[in-house]
Amino acid sequence: MSMTDPLGDMLTRIRNGQRAHKSVVNSPASRLRSNVLEVLKREGFIRDFTMQEVRPGVREISIELKYHEGEPVIREINRVSKPGRRVYSGIKDLGRVYDGLGISILSTPRGVLSDAEARDVNVGGEVLCKVF
Repeated sequence: MSMTDPLGDMLTRIRNGQRAHKSVVNSPASRLRSNVLEVLKREGFIRDFTMQEVRPGVREISIELKYHEGEPVIREINRVSKPGRRVYSGIKDLGRVYDGLGISILSTPRGVLSDAEARDVNVGGEVLCKVF
């Protein structure tokens, strides 16, 4: 059976891993997932991620979760645009997450960017998720 929302699955794995105080969680690999993880790494929400080949043609991503004084760095991570309801936003309509303490991750024509990076290049797109 195929997965209908691979990005939502990865975000749930991250959320569940942090609730269980895991240091590493694994997820099937895809280009979108690695681009979102790259934004999370640049913004300081995860330590790192690595791609591994489990068997020929099947890759997996290992995500190193980040904690500060025993508490998870990611307090909230929610999917915004879902397969049944896509959410698009122009850069002028894009609100700030917790008054700038959190980020929105967007899929834009310039690639997957955080909301601050999208404001810098003045481009909107599909709002994938919000992280705080």
